[in-house]
Amino acid sequence: MSNAQAPTYRSGMESVPVSNSDATVEARGSALQFLAQLAAEVSGGTVDLPCFPDVVIRIRRTLDDPKTTAEQAVTVVGAEPRLSARLLQTANSAAFNTTGKPLTDLRTAITRLGHQLVQSAAMAYAVQQMKDEKSLRSIAKPMSKLWQECITVASICHVVARRTKVAPDTAFLTGLLHGIGRLYIMVRAVANGAAFGNDLSFIDLVAGWHPQIGKAVLENWQFAEEMAEAIGDQFEYERRWRHEPDLTDVLIVSIVLADAMKSPAPREIAMEGISAFQTINLSNQDCAAILTHAEIEVGSLHEALGC
Repeated sequence: MSNAQAPTYRSGMESVPVSNSDATVEARGSALQFLAQLAAEVSGGTVDLPCFPDVVIRIRRTLDDPKTTAEQAVTVVGAEPRLSARLLQTANSAAFNTTGKPLTDLRTAITRLGHQLVQSAAMAYAVQQMKDEKSLRSIAKPMSKLWQECITVASICHVVARRTKVAPDTAFLTGLLHGIGRLYIMVRAVANGAAFGNDLSFIDLVAGWHPQIGKAVLENWQFAEEMAEAIGDQFEYERRWRHEPDLTDVLIVSIVLADAMKSPAPREIAMEGISAFQTINLSNQDCAAILTHAEIEVGSLHEALGC
């Protein structure tokens, strides 16, 4: 018998076997057609995310309006009791409550967190609502796993941004939203009765398509352009131009470091060929320090924002 190894493809940082069967080729073709359709829709301005609470968009619009008063912000957030509770929990987490003095009123929590972090809490609320939907029960576990990954990336973004001129709160929200394209694809696949499931070829395709789909979703929701650009370019490892480190650099580095965090220390950081590490001027020692700091924060963040 032959000992030849099965061919593999890259998915994230791992190599996984791929089948050459007719069924796999057909499934890959169907998946590609589905993803192309989604990309065309969102690029054309149509964003349809079933079961996604519109309160998230209302909060973003309210907070982005310079005429909005503190009382109006409290009214919009307070209309959803579970969102209010999550917001207070976030404001009292170790990552954002350095004084250790607990907060009990919503207005003070909103003031402490600021607009970007209020939107972060709103996204956590939205993901929880989606997980609780009966129609999405089949992807509850993958959604939870994705959200936990997003929280880890957000935590690292928050730490990395402090080494740059990028606003840490903006970096945190960007990290939290970096997987919105994957979430969009998962939910739409279920809503459309697509039977791709855990097919490896579909997972491979999603890795290639989700950044641009995520970027288009955020553009349609009118999030900041720099956030949408960063999410669209999160795998542009070879971007080389002379500039101050920007939000895209912070996100790229943080995604790589989040993957490294899955392994016990001392960790090997896959920095080679990723120019963002040089742009931010990060050494292996710097990366180790960032991960140590992020690990302190991430536990409380998972508790506050986890689902």
